[in-house]
Amino acid sequence: MKKSDFNYDLPNELIARYPLEKRVDSRLLVVGENDFSDKVFADLPTLLREGDLLVFNNTRVIAARLFGHKETGGKLEILIERVMGDKTALAHVRCSKSPKAGTHIILNDGYKCLVDGREGDLFQLTFDDSIDTVLKAIGHMPLPPYIDRDDETLDIERYQTVFGRKPGAVAAPTAGLHFDERLLDDIKSLGVNFAYVTLHVGSGTFQPVREENLADHIMHKEWLTVDEQTVQQIEATKKNGGRVIAVGTTAMRSLESAAKEGAIKPFTGDTDLFITPGYHFNVVDAMVTNFHLPESTLLMLVSAFSGYQRMKLAYQHAIAQRYRFFSYGDAMFLTKMSDTTE
Repeated sequence: MKKSDFNYDLPNELIARYPLEKRVDSRLLVVGENDFSDKVFADLPTLLREGDLLVFNNTRVIAARLFGHKETGGKLEILIERVMGDKTALAHVRCSKSPKAGTHIILNDGYKCLVDGREGDLFQLTFDDSIDTVLKAIGHMPLPPYIDRDDETLDIERYQTVFGRKPGAVAAPTAGLHFDERLLDDIKSLGVNFAYVTLHVGSGTFQPVREENLADHIMHKEWLTVDEQTVQQIEATKKNGGRVIAVGTTAMRSLESAAKEGAIKPFTGDTDLFITPGYHFNVVDAMVTNFHLPESTLLMLVSAFSGYQRMKLAYQHAIAQRYRFFSYGDAMFLTKMSDTTE
């Protein structure tokens, strides 16, 4: 398949630029093999069964966007991609002319960092103060480019899941944004179990696929961990006839990366797993996901999971029914395409 096979026309007004007042008021499109059902996210418990396992990505978004200027005066913007140590990070630096190694960047409120060098498109930075201190003092929430507005106070809480525990992401695992504490309690009361993985979502998730031939695309890397407890929960769920349900594409990539050889095993490290139609899924039976950008790797992933034609029709239905798209938008509940479907 080619990149252009995953294009679609989206009216600009369907891009959700603000969250709804209540997380669970988002709409939920349930995609069946032959039909669609329009629900709200608060209805999710009706789709779950006792013994199912929901797998969440417990990463937390850091206030990774910083503003400042070069020693020569030119304004710039930093987006931290990965925290490497207490004072070191890899980051994107946007300015008219790239800063040189050995020069300082002057940040807001007098904070500073040193440009140590380059690692591909990223800059190696060393801060005078701990990165945690700097981000808490002057960091901005790194909203996706398509939201097309400055971050606001409301984003500090709403561009974050209620179950996030491990800071490190520069983009939210957006399928998880629809859950609040009450809904989680309602789901637990059904006898549904919870498990957690950690995948620190990078800005690469927004990078466009530039190659028409998907085989030529180089997938960005993201750090993840799937621990022994989660592996045991998955094995027990499968043994007892329950379903493993990934909450989001990041949870999906984590589980499938840990099961690249077939059986799932504990895994910690980088993944560049690129899932496209034809991929064999080893772990996940169903998933919750948001609507994804045209020609994106995430749209390719869900098309691999639930079927290309089915996804194409689902997006047509969602546009016709005026669903809200992308990070602050609505969600879908998908089941894995059977071997006999498509």
